[in-house]
Amino acid sequence: MTIRRIVILCLLLLTPLFAAQAVNAPINDAAALRGVKEGKGVFLIDFNDPRKTAFYLEIIKRTHAGLARQNVKPDFVIVYIGPTVRFLSTAPDGELELEHGDTLKAIAERVKELERLGVRQEICAIATKAFKVPNETILPGLTLVGDGFISLIGWQSKGYKLIPLF
Repeated sequence: MTIRRIVILCLLLLTPLFAAQAVNAPINDAAALRGVKEGKGVFLIDFNDPRKTAFYLEIIKRTHAGLARQNVKPDFVIVYIGPTVRFLSTAPDGELELEHGDTLKAIAERVKELERLGVRQEICAIATKAFKVPNETILPGLTLVGDGFISLIGWQSKGYKLIPLF
């Protein structure tokens, strides 16, 4: 047997071991988080679909937990703009309620859960006016701000990293 064949045979025999190690390797964000003590993020949420809104609020909650699990203090702000504000009311319009009632309840629950985690959540007054959402009906846990874009500029100026979700 030639050296070349021995090397090939060894590689073929060892390949499953390398693959098994890759599968069993812990899944984490250690490389990206090395030296990071605090994760400051500002999420810009602008969706037309309540299901997508509920889905991403759950992802943000899990991201918060993932940072904490990896010993990084999460410090999040969510800024809701555009048509998303329609899903953040205690009195959504009738058609929206009829079509997406369960999803709207899930969104309200996620907003409450994120508030309990200390996530600041802001809703743009320009958007509530444009989409005819009375400010007195916004969900508890949300802070009404004058302009979501100005808020984003402010948070980014304070070192928060923008995570746009469209």
